[in-house]
Amino acid sequence: MQDTYVEAALHRVGLLDRGEDRYRTYSLGMKQRLGVGAALLGEPELLILDEPTNGLDPAGMAEIRELVVDLADHGHAVLLSSHMLAEVQEVCDRVGVISRGLLVAESTVADLRGGSRPTVRAEPIEPAHDVVAALVPADALTRERDVLIVDIDADRTPALVRALVGAGIELHELTRREQSLEDVFFRMTADRTAIDTRQELS
Repeated sequence: MQDTYVEAALHRVGLLDRGEDRYRTYSLGMKQRLGVGAALLGEPELLILDEPTNGLDPAGMAEIRELVVDLADHGHAVLLSSHMLAEVQEVCDRVGVISRGLLVAESTVADLRGGSRPTVRAEPIEPAHDVVAALVPADALTRERDVLIVDIDADRTPALVRALVGAGIELHELTRREQSLEDVFFRMTADRTAIDTRQELS
């Protein structure tokens, strides 16, 4: 029975055909897979994985991500610790953000990222900025060089377009931008650093 569990775990991480090989012959990526396979022995309800894709090539990383999702789909709770935020965004349902040893946020990935926001590329940019600024609150408009980022609901986008075109602005591009988890992380940790700095100076 024990051999059956071992073979099942090796099969799940793609190492069944290397099960008889010595550990020292394994590459770093294979050792990572073996570590995940060892964690699967006994079908635990909770798996804690620390940087499980470290050392893997892109194909191997994709396989481990699929494995993590599959484990969750089959009733396992998976706690994943990773600095690869694109990976976390892709496979995790809920996220905790830790900054300077403190948990500063915990929510679903979707809630942390928020909704998409319109981005406007228009010329001339200064008049375009003035037109948009007259339509939205000051904190809903951000400018990044020649791009305006507007934090409004999707149903208000047509009115924004009409106002720009009506003012004679050449609208070159209108897209919707979604924040990445990395964007959210840097904003949260930067805010936390700023607060700590103010406290140290006070």
